Amino acid sequence: METIDIERDIRSFLVDEFFFGRAEELQDDASLLGTVIVSSGILLLVTHLEEHFGITVADEDVVPDNLESVKHLVALVSRKLQSKG
Repeated sequence: METIDIERDIRSFLVDEFFFGRAEELQDDASLLGTVIVSSGILLLVTHLEEHFGITVADEDVVPDNLESVKHLVALVSRKLQSKG
């Protein structure tokens, strides 16, 4: 899967689930944690990544460096897909 496709899918999920369809409010580098996504949202996000992309997000992967922004989420999924395949 191409990086652009991963980003599109992640952005679509975030806009639908956390931005109530307001795509213009989602910035690539903007922090998502604590402002947009709180604890229960992290579980929803991780579950989506695992189910949608067929990856496993281990407990040690659930850290701000991986979940902080769209760019960090895309990098995490890309790494997981590469190690899978």
